[in-house]
Amino acid sequence: MQFRQLDARRKRGPTVDGIPSAPGSPAPLPTFFLVGAAGSGTTSLCHYLDEHPDVYMSPLKSPSFFASDIHGTPVRPEFRRGPRRHQRGLDRYLDGPMHEKRGGQIFRWEQYLKLFKNVRGETAIGEASVSYLFSEVAAENIRRTIPAAKVFMVLRNPVERAFTSYLAARADGWLRGTFREVLERNAREQPGGFGRSLMFLEGGLYARQVGRYVERFPAEQVRVYLYDDYARDAPAMLRDIFAFLGVDPTFVPDLAVRLHKARVPRFPNFLDLAARFVHRETLYRALPRPFWIALRAALFRKGGRPVMGRDDRRFLIRYYQDDVSQLSRLLGRDLSHWLEEPDAARLPQG
Repeated sequence: MQFRQLDARRKRGPTVDGIPSAPGSPAPLPTFFLVGAAGSGTTSLCHYLDEHPDVYMSPLKSPSFFASDIHGTPVRPEFRRGPRRHQRGLDRYLDGPMHEKRGGQIFRWEQYLKLFKNVRGETAIGEASVSYLFSEVAAENIRRTIPAAKVFMVLRNPVERAFTSYLAARADGWLRGTFREVLERNAREQPGGFGRSLMFLEGGLYARQVGRYVERFPAEQVRVYLYDDYARDAPAMLRDIFAFLGVDPTFVPDLAVRLHKARVPRFPNFLDLAARFVHRETLYRALPRPFWIALRAALFRKGGRPVMGRDDRRFLIRYYQDDVSQLSRLLGRDLSHWLEEPDAARLPQG
């Protein structure tokens, strides 16, 4: 399996005040960034990276520090509950041992440095924020602050990514409506923005997003992987990632761990109500594992993964056609299979 490196041109882009152009600190800084894409297996990938003895991953998930264009911007009401919970006690967490993983956004440089205070000689130091791929300024902010950083991303077929993100939102209890209703609502909102739009559609417009990194970093510092390769041969892709990061590529993480699987709720209205008062991670920490497993079995349907309807797939294929063509040229890789319809006999109508 080959993973193509990209020819890159250094290009200056928009920046936001508050990001230091020179770190000016002896504290350890990231040597790599996993920048997305959302819904492309990045949560599981972070877990695998964290298992490597020579890799240090930020204990804070998606700190989003370099995506300064989304800091303080108004967000949709349904997106507010999670961030508010994640921000509670954040300074106390940063000043503590940070043994547990948690979410939260970082807005100040002195906070950001604390994420790496527990580095103990690891060769590769990293963090993962899927907002960095969609952000218009993150690529330049990273390049200006840590120019030697390595950057990689995993891109999923945008048609499939939209549907998977929809299923995750339904399972989390904050989204109602059929897939088509949600897509049409999202289309009416554009142009949107991170936190201001549903992001099911524009989150998969990769060409411009990837281009920001290709233009600003040398080819040897950028890797673009496809979820297709991840699904087909995860060990081979992980070996390539480890080699790219300069750590032992023969290390094999526990690939049996798969996080954020798509699930269909039995009682979506109940989940929506429950999500307003209790966060899933809070329940996970509070309940003994047998109770959590039983509760999850009661709330979500068993069986195969839901299948996208034929008409919905055609709608998305038309939406992404031009962008996929641009991305194919940018990567030098044929991605036309992303725009193909599976065997029509296996697709439900609607």
